[in-house]
Amino acid sequence: MFREEVEKHLRDSLIPFWKGLKDDKYGGYYGYADFDLNVDREAEKGCILNSRILWFFSTCATLLEDKSCLAYADHAYEFLKKYFADTEKGGLFWSVDYKGEPLDTTKHTYCQAFAIYGLSAYYEASGNIESLDTAGALIDLIEERCRDKDGYLEAFARDFSPAVNDKLSENGVIAERTMNTLLHVFEAYTEYYRVTEGISEAETASRRQNVALHMKEQLTVFKDKMYNPAKHRQEVFFDRDYHTLLDLISYGHDIETAWLIDRGLEVLGDAEIAKALAPMTSDLADNILNTAFDGHSLPMECEDGTVNEKRIWWVQAETVNGFMNEYQKDGSKKAYKDAVLAEWEYIKANVLYKEKAGEWYSELYEDGRPDEKMPAVSPWKCPYHNGRMCLEVIRRKTDY
Repeated sequence: MFREEVEKHLRDSLIPFWKGLKDDKYGGYYGYADFDLNVDREAEKGCILNSRILWFFSTCATLLEDKSCLAYADHAYEFLKKYFADTEKGGLFWSVDYKGEPLDTTKHTYCQAFAIYGLSAYYEASGNIESLDTAGALIDLIEERCRDKDGYLEAFARDFSPAVNDKLSENGVIAERTMNTLLHVFEAYTEYYRVTEGISEAETASRRQNVALHMKEQLTVFKDKMYNPAKHRQEVFFDRDYHTLLDLISYGHDIETAWLIDRGLEVLGDAEIAKALAPMTSDLADNILNTAFDGHSLPMECEDGTVNEKRIWWVQAETVNGFMNEYQKDGSKKAYKDAVLAEWEYIKANVLYKEKAGEWYSELYEDGRPDEKMPAVSPWKCPYHNGRMCLEVIRRKTDY
């Protein structure tokens, strides 16, 4: 069955692969492996990669009750605390070198958000209150230094003075706000809110209340500023006043948005807000299924009416998550179940590394050939999307 296959892939391939990247000499995890799985032990170590690894092993430890994964989460946590944290200026560096020396000292909202995500999951797995306090302090930092009255901004220099957002701007535009950053701030706050349920300690309880208010504000921005109901999509890149900068539909981000917002709504437990947002999330999912999914996989994006037909690893993983979520919401939508199973067959046949246990190819051409220029591990290529897909299938107790 689907669930059994996915769990076996997680336990037998993904978890061992990422355990094998643990750097026992300098700490953390190796930051780069090329297409042929040759590891560069002196590559930069990105905070986003480390935070996602922290989240991955922490969540595997919790959901799978796999104690071996907790030691690997401990390892990621210690490296984040010792090397990525800027004890002088606050926040977390974008990257360090292989020994842990600061390399790119940019402070990016997206980067802080993924640390919150990983630290929250680590707290749940380990009970380490220091990690929860650090996550809470990063939430305070985002709210105090990474936003204005209208929402979240993007890139900052080490001292939190404004910087050009070249890290999350693509397709020839420089955006002052992005849907991507807002989505992952929302995701991080969702995780923090979830794991702090029932905590009575005054500071955490107060922060948790504020996090709920921030999440509701973020949902309003998604609905009123980023969602384009006429085109059934989220806009992607914006100026400071939320004017869209590009005619672009990011298929992977739209299906990811649909299910992550639904997850946040579930965690918040506010029926009125959930009712208001439900049409939007289902519309995003329906549009992806009906206009972009080709029966087995999802292209990268469509810019100015031209589809980029490359198949990206994380887009395929989020397709499974988003379609599975929509089918779970409404069991009469059988097309979503069929699409989940078809996508998984495509992943098995094309995206999993051939003859080598472990990871997924990063990018594939339309004909299914992997792009050999793309690495197996990089600051962005991580166990977050595909690992999370496996964990979501298990968490949801999928029975098909």
